[in-house]
Order: sequence, then structure tokens, then C-alpha cells
Amino acid sequence: MAMKILPLFSFPLYLAVFVLAFAAKGAEVSVDELLEQAGVSFAKGMRENAIELANNAIEAEPKNARAYYVRGRFYAEMRQVQKAMSDFNRALLFDPSLALAYYHRGAENFILGHIKESAGDFDRFLDLAPDQAPKLWQRGIALYYAGRYEDGRRQFELHQTINRNDVENAVWHFLCVARSSGIDKSRASLLKVENDPRVPMMQIYALYAGRGSAEEVMKAATAGKASPTELNERTFYAHFYLGLYFDVAGNEKMAREHIFQAAELFKVDGYMGDVARIHAALLRQQSH
Repeated sequence: MAMKILPLFSFPLYLAVFVLAFAAKGAEVSVDELLEQAGVSFAKGMRENAIELANNAIEAEPKNARAYYVRGRFYAEMRQVQKAMSDFNRALLFDPSLALAYYHRGAENFILGHIKESAGDFDRFLDLAPDQAPKLWQRGIALYYAGRYEDGRRQFELHQTINRNDVENAVWHFLCVARSSGIDKSRASLLKVENDPRVPMMQIYALYAGRGSAEEVMKAATAGKASPTELNERTFYAHFYLGLYFDVAGNEKMAREHIFQAAELFKVDGYMGDVARIHAALLRQQSH
């Protein structure tokens, strides 16, 4: 999602995550050193070497939850979802209190389309790390697709306390309220955003607020002299949030048109690209 992934979840800051998750666990120094070396190697782009070092750590301690977690993080970053899931499952088998493993398994479950399982993992993560609740916008999205709209609304309201100028957060809050209480109420309770600099976010916000139009969103997305990559990203977000808007408004034809363009013609890498792909898959299921 274009909403900020806060430092706790940013892989380039791997060593900080390593310390946060595993400090004072009392494992043998050799395994700790292998995992730290693996993290450094991965951050430098030496991915095969990082995997090999993690493998060595697992061979040294086959029931070391931390070793499986670290290797799972590598596989997740490499988009090898099934391998990542297997490692997170093993990590939690050996240490059910490993909070970050629930967080990352929740993300991988969502990518696989396992929506309820994803929401459950994010819930468990918050049980173990409640202070992280405001940061967990990914949970809000999973809750929306799981049909837990009131829980989703509360999650996006929490995120608003630390990320006040994010149109996407306001939109997902709108969608949750619209599903539970109708569009009029969702528009009346739309979270305030004054300046999201990303194009075409403020035009998307105006549409959801009842002051804009789909035409204005698309015009803003394609205006100016953006690079091909930036233009594709702008167009992706324009189509995706138009599709979500039409979907909640009951315009199935327009929803499908925009969602499919976002998921296929203007697809992007990353979490929000996965969300668009999952939404497109759900629309196809509904048509059968």
C-alpha cells in the first residue's frame, strides 16, 4: 500500500527488527552470528548467500524458531510465498509467542487470498504487541475483506492518529463504514485529510467526499510529465480506488472495469498490487 510501512516492518532495517524480535533470547552465539550475517548479506543483495547462512543456522538448531523466522522473511521479500509460509509456520510451532511471525504470516496469508486467516494472524500479532496497533493498516484491509467492517473502521481510525494526511487510510475507513452503515454515513464521517501530495490522491478524496468525479481522478492521474513508472503507478491507484468506490456504490460494471485495469493492465509490485489482484479474483468468483 502506498500508505507508509513504518520502520518496524521495513526490511532494509532488518537489523533493527532482528534486535526487536530476538533480543535476550539466549540462543547460542554461533546461531545468532549466522542469522546476523544472513541479514547483512540479504541487505547487500547477496540473497543466495543469506539463504545459505539461514540454512546453516537451521541445521545447527533444527528447532530454533528465530532461524525459521529469518529465512521466512527472506523468502517473503523474494516473493516466494509458499516457502515463506512454511517457515513462519515452523517458527510459530517452535515459539507460539513470536509476534512478528504472526504479522508476516498474516501478510503472506493475504497474498494467498486466505483472508480470514490473515485477519486472525494480525489479531494474534496485536494480542502479543498491542502497542503496534496504530501502525497496522494491513490488518484493516484484511478486516474489510473478511467482512469485519466495524473492526476495520476502528483500525483505520487508529492509523489516522499517526498518519493524518493519507487519503488511502481515509478511503478504507469510508469503505468500512459504507459497508456497515451506508454511503451517506460514511461520507459524513470521512476522515479529514488536508494534503496528501501523491497524485491523484486529493482528487480521489474529493470523489469519496462527494465533491469530485471519476473523470477528474483520471485527468489528474495522467496530467503532467511523469516518468513511465510514475504514470503507471498513478494510473493504477486511480483505477483501483475508482473501482473500490463503484463497488461499494453498487455499480458492478464500472467496479469490474476499473479493478481489472488496476490489477492487470496497470499492475504494480508490492502490497497494494496484491490487494488489487485479490479484489479482482473476488469479483470473478462473484460472477460464477
